[in-house]
Amino acid sequence: MSDDSRNPLSDPIFRRISRLADAMGVRAYVVGGYVRDYYLGRPSTDIDVVVVGSGIAVAEALAAELHTRLSVFKTFGTAMLRAGGMEVEFVGARKESYSADSRKPAVEEGTLEDDQLRRDFTINALAWSLNGDTFGELVDSFEGLRDLRERIIRTPCDADVTFSDDPLRMMRAVRFAAQLGFDILPETFAAIRRNRERIRIVSRERITVELNKIVASAVPSRGFDLLERSGLLALIFPEMQALKGVERVGRHAHKDNFYHTLKVLDNVA
Repeated sequence: MSDDSRNPLSDPIFRRISRLADAMGVRAYVVGGYVRDYYLGRPSTDIDVVVVGSGIAVAEALAAELHTRLSVFKTFGTAMLRAGGMEVEFVGARKESYSADSRKPAVEEGTLEDDQLRRDFTINALAWSLNGDTFGELVDSFEGLRDLRERIIRTPCDADVTFSDDPLRMMRAVRFAAQLGFDILPETFAAIRRNRERIRIVSRERITVELNKIVASAVPSRGFDLLERSGLLALIFPEMQALKGVERVGRHAHKDNFYHTLKVLDNVA
């Protein structure tokens, strides 16, 4: 990767992490949204760093070097600091397993590929190496770059497992489709339909956050149409689902209130 102004790893924070990771004998990677957004040409200041080892230890060393405050969340094995307009979160590479009634996983140490596999979509599983010997190299274990080019939302592993384990990912699939103008792969969308009832274990607050992001997208109707066709809308927003269908007054058919509402929503957006 070149060192010109377009290089997403040109900020000195990345070389600092690289040097610390090499000194501590661990592998470190930038993964997720920061990588995805670079390829999409979208600005991003949120950096997720995965360490094959202790992410907290690398974060502590970096915070000490920068003389900045570090927030540590030992329960989740994460640590976060702010530096130069960037918010950097560190986590150890991990595997996750879920129980049927909770979105909170049991966690154990894993490899980078384990960590990529646990992520919601292939476009969010892209990683850049930060170690000196491979600095800037892309690790794309699940063809996420191809999916970015083809504008596809797809899960790294079996979609039924992905959505059953953490049903909020169904909402995130719809949200990314609305925000980015991507298509959800038909097999992935079919898995959302099959697992839609699982959304009942997700808190109203988390669902509302995703709904608000869909409303704030450029074409919110795209998201709400996907929610309706997947069967999720009837479960999370039955009042809006109830608008579906052509209204009749006497012998006269009127417009479908659901699609009329979506048209108004797009006009406001």
